[in-house]
Amino acid sequence: MKQIFLVEDDRAIAKNLMLLLRSEGFAVTHASTQNEAIDVFAEHRFDLALVDISLPDGNGFAVCTEIKQTRDIPVIFLTASGDEASVVTGLNMGADDYITKPFRPRELIARIKTALRRSGQSPSALEICGLSVDTASGIVKKNGSRVFLSALEYHLLLVFISNPNHILTRDRLLDELWDAAGEFVNDNTLSVYIKRLREKIEDDPADPQIILTIRGTGYRLGDGYVSE
Repeated sequence: MKQIFLVEDDRAIAKNLMLLLRSEGFAVTHASTQNEAIDVFAEHRFDLALVDISLPDGNGFAVCTEIKQTRDIPVIFLTASGDEASVVTGLNMGADDYITKPFRPRELIARIKTALRRSGQSPSALEICGLSVDTASGIVKKNGSRVFLSALEYHLLLVFISNPNHILTRDRLLDELWDAAGEFVNDNTLSVYIKRLREKIEDDPADPQIILTIRGTGYRLGDGYVSE
């Protein structure tokens, strides 16, 4: 289970974020001030840090500096404004990403998983039923032959391989596609993308083994999943 360090002084935001992250299978430790964050970080090991820039006794930049000087883990800044100077400062200090409040939950989860993959905390090579996905290069192959996916098809596939032990509801998948497309994606569009993806990656699209339908609920990744 990946350990997330959340540094956020707004109690309501922190509570909602902890619920979201735990529902996604992450363990979360919370600190609400700069001094508390530095003390907590010294006593625990984490895989990724979500750090609010504005803190009551300082700022997230100091926390990021402490983290990066001690351990090589991804840091994602949470900021209440789109202030370009703050964003540039954070990235120059070694932050891996930033997200502006208010943010969409699915977008935050996607950014966390991307940061973990880039840092080597999540598998970059995945195989299932003759399908191989290299998330570092974005190359997908079926039985050794290159498979060319559209951006949304690839994003949809990543959602499944990032959640191998979860049933994904249609609403959840719609949220994921909406985040990726930046525009509304309806239920019919989701059905079309599931159909197109199966046609490209399944041995027999009429009898899918990679993307399984869970009747009345949604979909899940099939058995035989292997990651490296």
